[in-house]
Amino acid sequence: MLELQDLTKIYNAGTVTEMTLFDHFNLTVPDGQFVSIVGSNGSGKTSLLNILCGSIPLDGGDVRIDGKSIRKMKDYQRYATMGRVYQNPSLGTSPNLTMLENLSLADNKGKSFGLGFGVNKKRIDFYRSELAALGLGLEDKLDVKMGALSGGQRQAVALLMATMPPLKFLILDEHTAALDPKTAETIMVLTGKVVREKQLTALMVTHNLRYAVEYGDRLLMLDHGKIVLDRAGAEKAATSTEELLAIFNRYSVM
Repeated sequence: MLELQDLTKIYNAGTVTEMTLFDHFNLTVPDGQFVSIVGSNGSGKTSLLNILCGSIPLDGGDVRIDGKSIRKMKDYQRYATMGRVYQNPSLGTSPNLTMLENLSLADNKGKSFGLGFGVNKKRIDFYRSELAALGLGLEDKLDVKMGALSGGQRQAVALLMATMPPLKFLILDEHTAALDPKTAETIMVLTGKVVREKQLTALMVTHNLRYAVEYGDRLLMLDHGKIVLDRAGAEKAATSTEELLAIFNRYSVM
């Protein structure tokens, strides 16, 4: 279980541009829940993910996983049990390494490194089977450099890499925003499939209101660091894109 307790985040403290984003913010996410998060620019969506991942420090409050505080953990320590897929496909992969080398790096995440081969050839068949499950024909391109793939292909591999090791949380940071509509649809279908089959706890920030409605079993809307909409289960399932757009517009013009 993820617990964000009394989070406080102040930007530019003590200056004329001081801005309090989160003021005693609270959120609890049970294990296995897929949460879609929407909100206008500046609402705190990405800052919330960065606080969870340890990319930006807190000014108050705590982040707890299974009852244990991780506030003092460095970001690289948190990533041992977290996977993150970024908006830019190039951020989740190494363009000058082959797909096989990228997958090997992800496969060894959290393990001890020494002087030895970075690629375990015994795992190649496993990588091929995982790629084949994506349905994009990537299983025959293990020796191709990641930089030579399309953005959608790279994002699909980034999603696979992020979820290859055992995870506590999957963080999806507007991971379809840089893709064309058709490719974005493909990545979202893959996302839903991966989260469901691996029974992951996932937090997805998106500007696509339809994706927020159609994917996940909980829907949050943020506005100026506050939760203004929280729907789960049947209530979330009954929410339409049109209704969500009306609520979004009501807050975005304030």
